[in-house]
Amino acid sequence: MSTSPSIEGKVAIVTGSGSGIGQAIALAMAAAGAKVVINDIGVSLQGEGGSNSPAMQTQALIREAGGEAVINTDSVSEWANAKRIVDCALDSFGRVDIVVNNAGILRDAIFHKMSPEQWLAVINVHLNGSFFVSRAAAEHFREQQSGAFVHMTSTSGLVGNVGQANYSAAKLGIVGLSKTIAMDMQRFGVRSNCIAPFAWGRMTSSIPSDTPEQKARVERLQQMTPDKNAPLAVYLASDAAKDVSGQVFAARNNELFLMSQSRPLRSVQRSDGWTPQQIAEHGMPALRGSFLPLDASADVFSWDPV
Repeated sequence: MSTSPSIEGKVAIVTGSGSGIGQAIALAMAAAGAKVVINDIGVSLQGEGGSNSPAMQTQALIREAGGEAVINTDSVSEWANAKRIVDCALDSFGRVDIVVNNAGILRDAIFHKMSPEQWLAVINVHLNGSFFVSRAAAEHFREQQSGAFVHMTSTSGLVGNVGQANYSAAKLGIVGLSKTIAMDMQRFGVRSNCIAPFAWGRMTSSIPSDTPEQKARVERLQQMTPDKNAPLAVYLASDAAKDVSGQVFAARNNELFLMSQSRPLRSVQRSDGWTPQQIAEHGMPALRGSFLPLDASADVFSWDPV
């Protein structure tokens, strides 16, 4: 008999939950019975500005539906702040059971023009932030012998994208982080998984919509609302997913994907080893048939959502 996905009475931290996918996940967690820490410093996609008004909107929506939620406005990019985020859950609700690492910013630039500041800003929020908040919660998960991490990765890292070296590196790094958390903490009943979310938003709103065909396509793409990613996050946080860990999923409108993880594709061997010339003449031609093309995410997910 299958276990019904339930997070009733659990406490969830959702970072970057003032709007977008994070807000949708926070609302879904609350609707499924969890008490929620809404972490959001209130900034733009580029990491600028600062106001707690987005978090207040999320809190109001949860409370209107009869749920419980508190607001935390610390940035995930600092270790001391991450500990305060977890302490907020403990002080408000007495425990922490779920961490959703969703907070993020973009600082897109072609690689040869990307500044160290653009690189560090994105790495600090996405990759360091995911480590800091997870690490701060891990001590409590270990003590209570339970807990679930849900990290947001991206097909920009899993597949690739132009002009996003910082974002792609951070998002693929999160996959490695999640896998090792899953391995290190499985003996404590702790799980760790990744979601590569799809959603219509500011990054896709520039798609042309001049012709009837283009308008029809945009209408289909607009069906990829942020809330389409929330059910998977709730499931992965629930006891129904107790045997699911170390995996990478994608949610695209009504489609769910299990993504591959790096494994050997093809091998060649010489009993006496290789010289550079032998690699050029024999080794590389034997491997070339399994080379992966320089695809971007849009090349791999080339069909419109269903």
